[in-house]
Amino acid sequence: MTSILTNVAAMAALQTLRGINSSLQQTQASVSSGYRVGAAKDNAAYWSIATTMRSDNKALSAVSDALGLGAAKIDTAYAAMDSAIDVVSEIKAKIVAATEKGVDKNKIQDELTQLQSQLLSVAQSASFSGENWVAGNTTKSVVSSFVRDANGQVSVKTTEYVLDDSSTGNVLFGTTSSGAIDLTKGVIGSSYGTIGSIFSMNITSFNTDAINTALSSVEAGLKALTKAASQLGSISTRIDLQEKFVSSLSDSIDSGVGRLVDANMEEESSKLTALQTQQQLATQSLSIANSSAQNVLTLFRGG
Repeated sequence: MTSILTNVAAMAALQTLRGINSSLQQTQASVSSGYRVGAAKDNAAYWSIATTMRSDNKALSAVSDALGLGAAKIDTAYAAMDSAIDVVSEIKAKIVAATEKGVDKNKIQDELTQLQSQLLSVAQSASFSGENWVAGNTTKSVVSSFVRDANGQVSVKTTEYVLDDSSTGNVLFGTTSSGAIDLTKGVIGSSYGTIGSIFSMNITSFNTDAINTALSSVEAGLKALTKAASQLGSISTRIDLQEKFVSSLSDSIDSGVGRLVDANMEEESSKLTALQTQQQLATQSLSIANSSAQNVLTLFRGG
């Protein structure tokens, strides 16, 4: 039965065209944006995972920046410690020279005084971003990682380095409660019995026994400084490894998110061509269905 009020064929063709247009619109959006899942409506589960992981990746980027800052602090401390080792080695050589008979100890002490002043200068200058890792008696920390556990809880992990201002510790000097350098603490500032500290000793009146004691004290100081430099070097190595890991982890997250939400451009291109063809056919089909009503007029024409 043909009806001029209800064109079933046109309705079916129109419904088909609407579906094709909707698919075509979605495919065109994927092609233009590069995303298969660009919004929550496309795939709520994948979109949620991707959004969370992108957020975590931004946090990892901040961790990478923090690691760079921490590495700079440690490199500064290591450079200061290495310089202090060179200076104390010079002090050791001067004290050895003072054991020779007939040597003017006053002149040697003049050289020692300059070297001792250099140690203070090194300690004062070894500051980066307001932190000094070769003077103090506190705990320093460097951000090392951002972690999301199995329960979805997030946390920031740190690598800690304890500053020990004892005579066998890992800093040149200690600090006072006000934050100023304490010249009576640390490997350089701590007193070694009656001869004083490496920083304050004056050999002008030392006898042979006192000079030997001073030499032993300087040797002990060198041992402590070498140990501290080794610790700083180990932390620096760990930070380098962590930086590489964070970079690799960030790349892995980007890759994983891409697998979830990125469009397959080869597939989308083929789909786009097919849908455009279907659209043309559906449009032609609708045109044919609409024109069928015009055929009813021939029934009412005269013979």
